Amino acid sequence: MTAHHHAPHAHAPAHAEPNTTLSPVEHWEQRYSGSERVWSGRANETMASVVAELAPGAAIDLGCGEGGDVLWLAEQGWAVRGLDISATAVGRAREEAAARGLDGASFEVADLDAWEPEPATVDLVTASFFQSDVALDRTAILRRAMTALRPGGRLVAVSHAAPPSWARDHPATMVSVQEEAAQLAGPAEEWEIERVEERPRAAVAPDGSAGEHLDAVLVLRRR
Repeated sequence: MTAHHHAPHAHAPAHAEPNTTLSPVEHWEQRYSGSERVWSGRANETMASVVAELAPGAAIDLGCGEGGDVLWLAEQGWAVRGLDISATAVGRAREEAAARGLDGASFEVADLDAWEPEPATVDLVTASFFQSDVALDRTAILRRAMTALRPGGRLVAVSHAAPPSWARDHPATMVSVQEEAAQLAGPAEEWEIERVEERPRAAVAPDGSAGEHLDAVLVLRRR
């Protein structure tokens, strides 16, 4: 995002029905089992536009996949650790970080369902398209991840708010950013809601025509 987890990353391929006989670990290893990279290797542009305004510090990226967001964050000066359930994806991310000479990027194979962060140790938690068509207790994982934030630290979550503009009968579950803000934001004296919005993002449909994604953007800041 594990007997229950992991998470996908940006730029997903066309949706395919999940094999419900597979565990989440098996599902994501199968997804990454080919010889080619699954994702583009680029950072999610919506996440990057939000985080570009912040001073670099220590960060965690949830469901890092092959590491696109982690690598971008490291290039901006962040010391960032990417977590993902797929050993194959993590291996590719490590190889790319080494090829780029990015000492600030590290990666860990982690079952996010069981993962417990060290409290108050980072300035940023990112989660780009932390959504899954196999079991993923997204809200519980994000709540635990928020305990890792120091005072002044932020959770930046970018999610699919709607299917792609060209999609029909899309079965995946979308995120209501307003509902998620209500679920995750703690007491007002402890947490500030800095951003709750839906943001369109230009895309190219499979047939080459112009299309659009709609991103749900949530930024919470620990006071």
